[in-house]
Amino acid sequence: MQAATKTSTFRAFHNRNYSLFFCGQSISQIGTWMQRTAVAWVIYSLTHSAFMLGVAFFAQQFPSFLLSLYGGIISDRYSRYKILMVTQSASMIQAILLALLVLTNHYSVLVIMVLSAILGIINAFDVPARQPMVHDMVNDKEDLANALALNSAMVNIARMVAPALSGLVLQRWGAGVCFSFNALSFVAVITSLLLMKFPAFKPPAVKKNAITDLKEGFTYLQHTPIISTVMLLLVCLSLFVLPYDTLIPVFAKVVFSGNAATFGYISSFIGAGAILGSLFVASLKKGIDLKNILLLAVIILGVGLLLFSRIANFPIAMVCAVIMGFGSLMPMTIGITIIQVESAPNMRGRVMSYVALAYFGMLPLGSLLIGAVSQRTSAPTTMLCQGVMAVIITAIFWRLFKKKINPAKPEY
Repeated sequence: MQAATKTSTFRAFHNRNYSLFFCGQSISQIGTWMQRTAVAWVIYSLTHSAFMLGVAFFAQQFPSFLLSLYGGIISDRYSRYKILMVTQSASMIQAILLALLVLTNHYSVLVIMVLSAILGIINAFDVPARQPMVHDMVNDKEDLANALALNSAMVNIARMVAPALSGLVLQRWGAGVCFSFNALSFVAVITSLLLMKFPAFKPPAVKKNAITDLKEGFTYLQHTPIISTVMLLLVCLSLFVLPYDTLIPVFAKVVFSGNAATFGYISSFIGAGAILGSLFVASLKKGIDLKNILLLAVIILGVGLLLFSRIANFPIAMVCAVIMGFGSLMPMTIGITIIQVESAPNMRGRVMSYVALAYFGMLPLGSLLIGAVSQRTSAPTTMLCQGVMAVIITAIFWRLFKKKINPAKPEY
């Protein structure tokens, strides 16, 4: 029985390219979350402003919003493998610059935000190529949901380990070491890409102008209601609920009277819950209705936010952080799985670019909104409102998903 469960939960590892990708990304994600944690802590330590935390997240994500549609066109026209090689190398250079400036004490809030914006530009081309490429790494397409869930588990393991590690490193050696580790971690993912083997890339027979490509992508979404409805759900979550992480440094320093290590511990408990959620998704049986699981994840996230916002006792709050984490990344993982399964192969890059547009467009605006509301009220009150919004969103989309959705898609 245990062997069967193992085979079911980790079946995507039978694909060589995916296994290599998973190993490289596992190391890189630890570096990414260490850098993300360090950036948030440095910004809050310099400004003591929840609003400036929102601005920092906005600076990184808004460029992705502006360029993600173009990134999707590039992903459909050119080799996604080569695009990833370029974007991962560029991300490593960004981390090296950030590390050098901090280690030599030539940094400011503005400098960090500029480099964050550069990373956002890189991500605009990285995400629309990387997400569909997972589809190309899996031979049995029924294992796609498993592969994406394992991806989510990998991100969440990093999310659990890296913030705690980053908190300790911040206390002992400073942010420069966190940024240096992130730069070094990209060696692993670039090496894994070099070891992969893909069929020769076949460019599309007819190359249309960018405007035509974008119109085709938008028309495709209009005629594929299951994709557009899931995307609308992700938009609502990105604007009102998911930016709760903007408030975590405030909870660490103000509510729990802690330091960088406290921030790391909270983030790690959230990550631990997210790992459990990812493994739960990875263990789902083939053929299960993912829309129901998607709504379940949102309501669990909402309950976690409501509880965390009201509890001042740190150990009990960490239990609530696990609940928050359990529901945090599952909506995005399941939503992307539904979208990729339902998308036509030649439209997948553009569809994912619209997903990135929704995510990277709403998340920075949500971070600004949450930061501004928190500045005027308080972090606990703001998070309470986010929990209520999660419950409302669940109710609305439960009714939408209950309506009959026409699965017919236009041919392209």
